[in-house]
Amino acid sequence: MSFIHIPKPWQLPERRITSESAYWTRRRFIKSTIGAGVGASLASVVGCDRSPRNGASGGDGQSDIVADALSGLKDLDFGRNPAFATLERPTTARQIAATYNNFYEFGGTKNIWEEAQDLPTDPWTVEVTGLVNSPRTYDQDELIRAFPLEERIYRFRCVEAWSMVLPWIGFPMRSLLEAVDPKPAAKFVRFTSYYDKAVTTGPSFTTLFLPWPYTEGLRIDEMANELAFFAVGLYGQTLPKQNGAPIRMVMPWKYGFKGAKSIVKIEFMAEQPATYWNTISPNEYGFEANVEPDVPHPRWSQAEERLIGPESELTTTMVPTLPYNGYGEYVAGLYG
Repeated sequence: MSFIHIPKPWQLPERRITSESAYWTRRRFIKSTIGAGVGASLASVVGCDRSPRNGASGGDGQSDIVADALSGLKDLDFGRNPAFATLERPTTARQIAATYNNFYEFGGTKNIWEEAQDLPTDPWTVEVTGLVNSPRTYDQDELIRAFPLEERIYRFRCVEAWSMVLPWIGFPMRSLLEAVDPKPAAKFVRFTSYYDKAVTTGPSFTTLFLPWPYTEGLRIDEMANELAFFAVGLYGQTLPKQNGAPIRMVMPWKYGFKGAKSIVKIEFMAEQPATYWNTISPNEYGFEANVEPDVPHPRWSQAEERLIGPESELTTTMVPTLPYNGYGEYVAGLYG
């Protein structure tokens, strides 16, 4: 499929992007405060679980577990985007997607769906602010009304070398860009997740310094890309809390940690923002974080991934990892 590309003021040429060396000069103080050793130990405990588990399957209580994990969801009205309606890989079983999650605000294991039910999602607002001509604050009903919803089946690749195929429901990030009209000075966007230390208690080892709230960032031209997506639903219904309700980022050509969950603020900025994992351990979690099979993680290869498929149990099937997670035709031009 070909696309007519009409450059917008917020679609930056590469020469205007802050250099990596300049950015890290400014961030050295933060890096030294946290320490590379803390980041490595933190990641090894909670960020890099790549082994198969069966916590979402098997046993007499399986149906009850899935019912609890998917309780309170609402059906959504949406169309199916034909450009992203099928994949050569099977869609991941819904019960796996609902019960095998990374959501660090609620703990460092995959089985955090029960803790995530404490997330208060009603009422919910998302503030869009910063260098925009039309700042807005949306509640979740306004988001669904303001932007037509569509389903997109995307590959999802975790930095931990496992992957899923998920049928997201939401709207292109480009639609929000057009609604708020970024100013020419806006070069980056920061996304902030919900944080309340009484609710999002994080992992058990609370003595370590963690840069809450969880934040992620993009270049503005990345946010404007055809693939960049805000998800408000999954499998035909609203998002479960453990999957990032009521709204999360979906960037299918990047590693999954770039997809901030439960977003409360979107801020347009002139300079590259600090982000959660990149601040903790920049040698393991880059700001860009594109899926690159030829670039290994410091502690494991990224050449292959464990495909979590349609079965009700987690599998050990390994498949080759694709550059940009298979979406190079859409995004390779962003990176020179």
